[in-house]
Amino acid sequence: MKKLVIVESPTKAKTISKFLGKEYTIKSSFGHVRDLPKTKLGVDTENNFEPTYVVPRRAKKAVDELKAAAKKSELVYFATDEDREGEAIAWHLLSLLKTEPKKIRRIAFHEVTKDAIEEALENPRDIDANLVDAQQARRVLDRLVGYKLSPLLWKKIAYGLSAGRVQSVAVRLVVEREREIEAFIPKEFWTVDAIFEKEKDAFEARLQKINGKTVEKFSITEGDEAKKITEILKNETFTIARIEKKQSKKQPPAPFTTSTLQQTANNRLGFTSKKTMFLAQQLYEGIDIGNGGPVGLITYMRTDATTLSNKFTTAAKEYIGNTLGEKYYGGERVYKSKTKNAQEAHEAIRPTDANIHPDDIASFLSKDQFRLYDVIWRRAMASQMANALIDQTNIDVTDSKNAYTFRANGSIIAFDGFMKIYPTQTKESILPNIQEKDEVDLKKLDPNQHFTEPPARYSEATLVKAMEERGIGRPSTYAPIISTIQERNYATKEGKALKPTEIGKIVNDLLVKNFPKVVDYDFTAKLEDELDDIANGEIEWQKVIKNFYSPFEKNIMEKEKELSKKDITEEKTNEVCEKCGKPMVVKIGKFGKFLACTGFPECKNTKELDENGKKEEPMKIEGKCPDCGRDLVQRRGRFGSFVGCSGYPDCKYIRKEPEKEFATCPKCNEGKIVTKRSKRGIFYACNKYPDCKTAYWSQPTGDRCPECKDLLLHGKNDTVVCGNKECGYKT
Repeated sequence: MKKLVIVESPTKAKTISKFLGKEYTIKSSFGHVRDLPKTKLGVDTENNFEPTYVVPRRAKKAVDELKAAAKKSELVYFATDEDREGEAIAWHLLSLLKTEPKKIRRIAFHEVTKDAIEEALENPRDIDANLVDAQQARRVLDRLVGYKLSPLLWKKIAYGLSAGRVQSVAVRLVVEREREIEAFIPKEFWTVDAIFEKEKDAFEARLQKINGKTVEKFSITEGDEAKKITEILKNETFTIARIEKKQSKKQPPAPFTTSTLQQTANNRLGFTSKKTMFLAQQLYEGIDIGNGGPVGLITYMRTDATTLSNKFTTAAKEYIGNTLGEKYYGGERVYKSKTKNAQEAHEAIRPTDANIHPDDIASFLSKDQFRLYDVIWRRAMASQMANALIDQTNIDVTDSKNAYTFRANGSIIAFDGFMKIYPTQTKESILPNIQEKDEVDLKKLDPNQHFTEPPARYSEATLVKAMEERGIGRPSTYAPIISTIQERNYATKEGKALKPTEIGKIVNDLLVKNFPKVVDYDFTAKLEDELDDIANGEIEWQKVIKNFYSPFEKNIMEKEKELSKKDITEEKTNEVCEKCGKPMVVKIGKFGKFLACTGFPECKNTKELDENGKKEEPMKIEGKCPDCGRDLVQRRGRFGSFVGCSGYPDCKYIRKEPEKEFATCPKCNEGKIVTKRSKRGIFYACNKYPDCKTAYWSQPTGDRCPECKDLLLHGKNDTVVCGNKECGYKT
């Protein structure tokens, strides 16, 4: 009997083929096989929001092959991921293949292993219509917001801007945090810190009480007051008034969800959310570790559940007992998800086999694959281990009048427990062996000035955490949202911190003022809850769309009439154009603010503005223009900073910088793919042009396609696609 199994990616197909017999044919759909059209809305707002689906050009070849294979097969298994996206792909495949329902089987598994696949084949189910409806509702909602709001931004601010149902809320978080930082007024406070010594063993302590009253953070706000205390105490004698010892327990963290994996990978490994999910996808779909073919190393990576299978917890118990000793096993632990309506998958992210230690397969993994697998393995194993035990000691030191009390805190790790495998930032602070009523010498006494700090800018990790806490987005959306707001130039990275751009602030302010519901945190979270209700079969998806769209459409129509582009994008100044004498105004473009002559289009004089909206003068640098001999200056343009002639526009010399090379050209195998610019924007092409005319509109990853050996490119929504449109490979 011929059987066809369809999965989303060729890598996953290759892994699965290792486990199934010759009667099975494994094919890949290369992701979604149907979607809303790119060139039009694709949603009939007059007919119950009926979506119009089309087969994208990149998917046509794969669909034709799947249709042919399905006709030759007696059974067709849809083995796409068990989440809303995977369920929707299965539903779209059912619609396209036109296979008899009795021949269709829907199977799902959370790990790409032999046991999981065999169990899934033995327990097929129907396609879950509720999950499909929830995915359709999200897709339609996002399309309506994007296709209705984005053109309004083009008309009222600048062409090429975009808005999104969750994307714009993420931008609002970043902008509002920046405004908090800008408005922050630091408050002064002082501490009095001492170093005491007993038989040459020194320890630090801080003033904690004055006449029995606790010294709070702002108890001492002036330097004179702190200095007065030091004057009183500098000749005093001190004794140990109290020693308190206790042991505390430090529990292991729960195994990873999508959110906590992205946060930890960002904090510990420095990975972006996009990179984390790309690497996790590779580990999930399968890597050859020397066992005769690829094997899935982790369970499904898009989940907000923290549960673990009995099979894994049993294996973890055996591993911990055999390698570390029984005292390190903490008993089977069950963790409750902190995420509301956690249901995207039924298990946390964990290794598929507890016995595959990261060090044992390091030679088969890339450096970054190893680092991510290592932290996933350690976190999952640690979740089943014993608590760490911390011995804590508090020592109170007082003056002879018992008026001033200093406190020293010490801690020692008595038993490392789970930290044996998953180290944390717990620091030991050892205090000397000392007894109550012992006298100690005062070696140093200092008043120290402090100021309160503003809240930190969001990093990718803290932004994911903030979105999750507010119920904004779901596991599959965090990485693409964070990538999108940077690609749209709404936020930029400064180190790990996300800083809103000028255009990001302007777009956010327009949306907050005129479309408050669209960017309202609670409203967005409520929509997510309603999508969950659809997935649970508790509400019809069209009803959710209608409740949102009717007032939204009305508001769009009103704002198109009310808003004036000139009012939003222009600001009067005292600057006068040195070329034609007309006033200059501050304008807003896609890349932020700039000075422009009001004589446009006859006069096209413009000037750059810095981050604070001030006129930015080009910075003189060493060297002379090779064309005219004038000074060279550093300027900032649409594509970043560059070096040019100070005599612009009379002299238009621009110094060419070394080109960044992304990969060797797959066509000529001689040239390098480098960045190029055109009227349509940035593209990537062979530097052997015109002899070689290879070009791409998306940035190459540097890797080759496993199917056709063309270059892999960064695609939309956290995907990687083949540069050869005929191939269609996607992951």
